[in-house]
Amino acid sequence: MLRAVPVPWTNVYGLARTLLALGTLGTLAFSSTGTLFRPVATQGDHPVCAGPMRAGVFCVAPEDGLTATRWLCVLVLVVVASGWRPRWTALPHAWVSFSVFSGIAIADGGDQVTVVLSTLLALTALGDPRRWHWRVLPEGAARHRPRAVLAGATGLVLVRIQMSFLYFQSCVAKLPHAEWADGTAMWYWGHSIAFGAPGPLRPLVDPVLASPLGVALLTWVPLVIEMGLAASLLLAQRWRWRLFAAGVLFHLSIAVMMGLWSFALAMIGGLVVLCFPLGSHLDVTPPEAVRAVFRRNTGATDRPEGAGDGAKPEAEDGQEPFGPPVPAGSPGTPGPSAPAGSGR
Repeated sequence: MLRAVPVPWTNVYGLARTLLALGTLGTLAFSSTGTLFRPVATQGDHPVCAGPMRAGVFCVAPEDGLTATRWLCVLVLVVVASGWRPRWTALPHAWVSFSVFSGIAIADGGDQVTVVLSTLLALTALGDPRRWHWRVLPEGAARHRPRAVLAGATGLVLVRIQMSFLYFQSCVAKLPHAEWADGTAMWYWGHSIAFGAPGPLRPLVDPVLASPLGVALLTWVPLVIEMGLAASLLLAQRWRWRLFAAGVLFHLSIAVMMGLWSFALAMIGGLVVLCFPLGSHLDVTPPEAVRAVFRRNTGATDRPEGAGDGAKPEAEDGQEPFGPPVPAGSPGTPGPSAPAGSGR
């Protein structure tokens, strides 16, 4: 008898998709067309439309239509980030991610991570029957979709393996360099013109960089976090929560210090899939006090729209009508599951 496979369509994987989309969206929305597409030494003009890169949306667009195409991609990413119709937006998201990484002149590691993760998450999203990836799938709604459940869970497992290997490689690749081994690497990065701390943070950062112990901690603590995240799949869930918090703080620090926000969002999106239990849901139910204030100020009720007048709640794609979703427990609470290859 095959072991039960957790149903992958939860708001946890939805949050990962949203973070990935927001990272790419920020690059396209807050960078001018002239900055994104310009000549680069040894590479020529961008977008470079040769080999597989010809499949990028910016190579398909007319030469004078790069700005319009850029904003069209922004619109696609807004829809992806909103969570609407994940099965419809899965492939457009992967295409836009590939197009940005292969087509712009200032691509960074975050764009590369986003290409890989959005492609793997497409395996999950293509079978997602929900209208919004924030909703909780009703109990038993996936019992007749064992192949889709298995494909979706496989996509999430592949993301986990990818993230684990990424952190392992990132840590191990630094170790042969003397600056990382002796604890001085962050002194050089901290004083870099391109990646050093911005002016307002200098009064906080400079005293740390002036301290041998401070520089050593700034250099070695990230290595410990990366190796811990690389091994997280082998650890108990309570340690994964701690590593998740450390990883989020680590990447947000990089974003604030070095300005690499698209990279931070991509990595945090991957961390969500790596560290949260498969099939788990985030409990986003507002406290009762907040809901009471909302009802008092708006006259709204907790009843679904149309209740009491014979109307039925809207159904998901291919499913029977069901009531309004109720988030299932805490972040560690697993959602419904269906055995792979069976009728449930």
